[in-house]
Amino acid sequence: MQVFILIWFGQLVSLIGSGFTSFSLGIWVYQSTGKVTQFALISLFTSLPGILISPLAGALVDRWDRRSCMLIADTGAGLSTLLIALLLNANRLEVGHIYLAVAVSATFNAFRWPAYGATTTLLVPKQHLGRASGIVHMAEAASRLISPMLAGLLVVTIRLEGVILIDCVTFLFAMVTLMLVRFPKPKITVENKVEKGSLLHETTYGWTYITARPGLFGLLIFFAVSNFFIGVVTVLVTPLVLAFTSAAVLGTVLSIGGSGMLVGGLVMSAWGCPKNRVHSILGLTLLGGLCMLFAGLMPSVPVFFVVTLIYYFSVPMINGCDQAIWQSKVPPNVQGRVFAVRSMLAWASLPLAYLIAGPLADQVFEPLLAVGGSLAGSVGQIIGVGRGHGIALLFTVMGILDMLTVMGGYLYLPLRLLEEQLPDA
Repeated sequence: MQVFILIWFGQLVSLIGSGFTSFSLGIWVYQSTGKVTQFALISLFTSLPGILISPLAGALVDRWDRRSCMLIADTGAGLSTLLIALLLNANRLEVGHIYLAVAVSATFNAFRWPAYGATTTLLVPKQHLGRASGIVHMAEAASRLISPMLAGLLVVTIRLEGVILIDCVTFLFAMVTLMLVRFPKPKITVENKVEKGSLLHETTYGWTYITARPGLFGLLIFFAVSNFFIGVVTVLVTPLVLAFTSAAVLGTVLSIGGSGMLVGGLVMSAWGCPKNRVHSILGLTLLGGLCMLFAGLMPSVPVFFVVTLIYYFSVPMINGCDQAIWQSKVPPNVQGRVFAVRSMLAWASLPLAYLIAGPLADQVFEPLLAVGGSLAGSVGQIIGVGRGHGIALLFTVMGILDMLTVMGGYLYLPLRLLEEQLPDA
């Protein structure tokens, strides 16, 4: 457990540094271009490379030393961030350079997260996996809480170049913590020996494993569909809030989300998952859909504060319960492959969400609720008209669709009875 905490702390520091860069570059791109589509493409290039390479990365993680995988990932991501700082310092940074750098970083991170998740299973007793997931999500929450607030101050005092250099230092810190420990080796089981073969076979093994278990496959499809709606909303949070207030208030909204996530992570780390983890996932996802709905129907700063806090409070619980299910149902020696395919499929809908979110906002929904727009006299009487209200309508639609997805997940019996029908590994 001490090894796990040390690794976690290194990743926490690195996540905070990456949050500085992510927040600062996102604001820079949106204010430089004024286009939601250009801003959304950052999220596309952040997610797509990792999704495409995940199955291969998972097979290699099961073959290679997992600490080495995480070290390589930190090195590659850190160098890509350093490249942005150098281009910025030379006054040659362009939006295309940012897309390339985040794509390279995402490729390396495709190796980090399967190695991190699979190693956690070996370090933490099964009954505490839910708490461990809560602790992992606390790191992300701390990043969301601290990074937006500090990034705004740091950009003013040390400029964007300094913020990015801090991120590079945090990568080095994470690497030092990894070099201080040794990772346990997974036990080689009979199942693993039988399945071990060519790299191509190992790459496809994760898919075979998941599809042979309808409950796990149903859980995966549920997250893939829900993540699409969440992806559209996530990429439009910044444009929506900036349509009604300033960048400083946007930082506050995002920090409030981090606070909610931190509290949710603390709850998970203290008490673990509820007894029925599937029902918890479905119920909390329904709550998230309601938050999207209210943010769209009543777009204003106070509403943004409340729904952001509630929504992000549920995120660590949803993801923690999901992670605990997979860690308890999948043998540790094949988790690299299975988790990589799981990540690829669960997040495969995000690139599409990021790709269409900008055009939907700029070309469809914003014109509908512009002054004199097609829906200004009907829906506009409820939501309002003018800049940002079309994005609010899109939030409303995504919230309704997300709640319908929860209903479909509950009606699918193998998913609802997953924990009773599928034994622990």
